[in-house]
Amino acid sequence: MPVINRRRFLTTTALGVAASGVQAAPAVRRGGSKPTVVASGNGLTSRNDQGISCVELAFERITRGDDVLDALIAGVNIVELDPEDTSVGFGGLPDADGVVTLDSCCMHGPKRRAGGVACLKGVRTPSLVARSVADNTDHHLLVDEGAQRFARNMGFTIEDDLNTPRSRELWLDWKRRTDAHHYPDPASRADAGFKAGLDMVAEGLIDPEHYYGTINCNGVNGAGDVCGVTTTSGLAWKIPGRVGDSPILGAGLYVDNDVGAAGSTGRGEANLYSLASFLIVEFMRQGMGPKDAGMRALERIASYTIDPRLLDEQGRPAFNVSFYVLTRTGDHAGVAFYGGEGRAFAVCDENGPRHEPFEAYYG
Repeated sequence: MPVINRRRFLTTTALGVAASGVQAAPAVRRGGSKPTVVASGNGLTSRNDQGISCVELAFERITRGDDVLDALIAGVNIVELDPEDTSVGFGGLPDADGVVTLDSCCMHGPKRRAGGVACLKGVRTPSLVARSVADNTDHHLLVDEGAQRFARNMGFTIEDDLNTPRSRELWLDWKRRTDAHHYPDPASRADAGFKAGLDMVAEGLIDPEHYYGTINCNGVNGAGDVCGVTTTSGLAWKIPGRVGDSPILGAGLYVDNDVGAAGSTGRGEANLYSLASFLIVEFMRQGMGPKDAGMRALERIASYTIDPRLLDEQGRPAFNVSFYVLTRTGDHAGVAFYGGEGRAFAVCDENGPRHEPFEAYYG
């Protein structure tokens, strides 16, 4: 990953803003807010043709005065269009039938508006379709064929297949390892498909962070306006039609302009039981800081996880869930059940872009 000098980054940003003729305010903290963008780790690893990452582009656009949600979506578009990221958008790991289906949700704090799509096929940038749902309909969530029809009507290009050679190769490898029926009897719920997927993670074929997929990206400007977006290709090799937490308000993402935002990656089914992103924002409304609020949500998920197949030898969740938490003042935290080497989230603020380590619930 290219190393970015902080002074060069800030100078380049300032020059770009000056050239645009838009008033910049990277250091202005109206209402006590510090412009900040937080995201999952791929928000700093995927880069566009100019070598710019999601969090860098989003921060640059926020500080030049763009709408916060427009800036964040422009950022996650970089990841959605990256064929090397197998967890989001184009080239995302497909379902059990080899079909790439995408989910996304966005929330605009100042406008109190949200939109989402689920099981969307054929559109590389589902976050833009989710934004179009928010802007052009009276609904929040459109799914499957209805979502695709809406996207076509809005002028989006519909492709027959969003697989890349890499995602198709991995699907074929998985297919050879399992019958992929995904409907085991209740006595054998730890099915072969799930085991085969984890074996591929253990063998280094799939990034552990990409098995469950997703990028969440939240941001705030100097006026304290908060927005967020989550986009994903979902669980690898999922049952066709499966939808996780990413496009669901309060689960994969929640924004309250008076408080802040929270979003998630990891096992969506675990997060859905407690609508933990909403829970985190509510904890912050009660006065908790972002780290403590995130830890309380993880505690809730752990207490709800009682199925033996989902527990390790110590009775702890045998999966990871991560949250990216941001207050309207720019304070932030990344929390997860498990941290460790190589596990970090992305941040960009007046100190430049960087990865920061997760605060781990278990270690």
